[in-house]
Amino acid sequence: MPAHADDKSADAAKPRADVLKAEAEKAWPRPPVEEQAAVSKGSVALRNGTVGYTATAGTLTIRDDDGKPSASVFYTAYVKDGGAANRPVSFFYNGGPGSASIWLHMGSFSPVRVSTENPTYVAPSQYALKPNPDSLIDKTDMVFIDAIGTGWSRPLGDKTGKDFWGVDQDAEAFARAIIRYVDKNNRWQSPKVLFGESYGTLRNGAVAAQLEDRGLSLDGIVMLSTILNYGVELPGYDIGPLSMVPTYAATAWYHNRIANRPADLAKFIDEVRGWVSGPYAAALAKGTAISADELTATARQLAAYTGLSEAFVRRANLRIPLEQFQTELLRDRGVATGRLDTRYLLNVGDANAAEPEDDAASTATTGAYVSSFQSYVARTLGYKTDMPYKVSARDKDFDWDWKHRAPGTRWPAQVPDTGLDLAYVMRINPTLKVLFLNGYFDAATQFYATEYDIDHLMLAEPLRKNITSRYYESGHMIYLNPAVLPKLHEDIAGWYDTATKR
Repeated sequence: MPAHADDKSADAAKPRADVLKAEAEKAWPRPPVEEQAAVSKGSVALRNGTVGYTATAGTLTIRDDDGKPSASVFYTAYVKDGGAANRPVSFFYNGGPGSASIWLHMGSFSPVRVSTENPTYVAPSQYALKPNPDSLIDKTDMVFIDAIGTGWSRPLGDKTGKDFWGVDQDAEAFARAIIRYVDKNNRWQSPKVLFGESYGTLRNGAVAAQLEDRGLSLDGIVMLSTILNYGVELPGYDIGPLSMVPTYAATAWYHNRIANRPADLAKFIDEVRGWVSGPYAAALAKGTAISADELTATARQLAAYTGLSEAFVRRANLRIPLEQFQTELLRDRGVATGRLDTRYLLNVGDANAAEPEDDAASTATTGAYVSSFQSYVARTLGYKTDMPYKVSARDKDFDWDWKHRAPGTRWPAQVPDTGLDLAYVMRINPTLKVLFLNGYFDAATQFYATEYDIDHLMLAEPLRKNITSRYYESGHMIYLNPAVLPKLHEDIAGWYDTATKR
């Protein structure tokens, strides 16, 4: 009792600010150094039968080469019950950079998915998390990983977010997390696949190269809504405007702004591709040296394909910025198209605005995804923490290092092109298969730009045969359109049968 009284006296003598600070420190939840795991059982009825699985929501502690902990990485894994020892395992992540992997986890191929129907705002009364009949659990075990600074992934010790926020720093962290999962769960003999979306596709190339250099060879890589080379998007290069036009044409087709609208979107896009790679590319290459007649002819055809007026495209010098297209196409209706998915529409506050106030596809779905995930993780997966789940790392301290040193290069490039990394890995590992999944209505990572990147990997013919591309009437998050999910699953499942066959 006397000792207890002395403690109280000591506390009372402290300045109140110090006491409050000590109390806050004591109540401050911190990322765990010791790996955590909440394990649960589940099953899902697929289109080809029911699959039982074990779900693990937990953390992986990654360490530097001296074994010092550097970060706690949150993941959710789904492993088929009774699966073979050499069953494929796939690692999923979103992009940003600085985005958690909640979108792929809750929308694509896990045993549950957020219900989305028409491309409209999902009201709170419509939030629904349902069993996913198109889950890939029939073909592969799945591990969804959150980038450091997102979700519940956090730096440890003296590390900060800046130690991981960069092209190469981020790739190294993901490579270490993947190796840790493989090592911890004895999956070295399993076929292994990387599955990235958006910036996650750029990450794919860099991670694949780092894994290969560490002795972990991949069987496959899936690129969903791809961007490999940021360099071609720099001002002054015409590949940016060229890449946008087929997406603009698909958008105008969807919103019925094409005269004599063709019935078949794919055939229409083939026609647009031919014009873009021929007359349009030639016209842009001439810059201001273009003749008056060629300028008129190009503007007329560009207007016809994009649903915009000829006067508008002439004022834009035949190079239409995305934000202006979004607001101009349906200006007479008082709406702007989405960026991630141009099927989505946003009511505008200023009918004369030159760019949208927000992205229609993002605002329409974020609430449903976040609410469903928070409830699912706590109630179904049983993972408990007082740390806030960060959908994005993009706060006041976020500053991404875009420099990247590709394999075989002497100096880091100031703007990344991990197509170089992908080509390097494909040359070293000639059995590696790569699948590109593209949405026609994706204005964030345009399918024509992806085709350009593929054609400029500069691979020999035998290696080019390891690349497969598929297209869907959807946007950046292809899985938002439930009508394409069965076909999406069918395409990916068939690819897994070939890519992971041992």
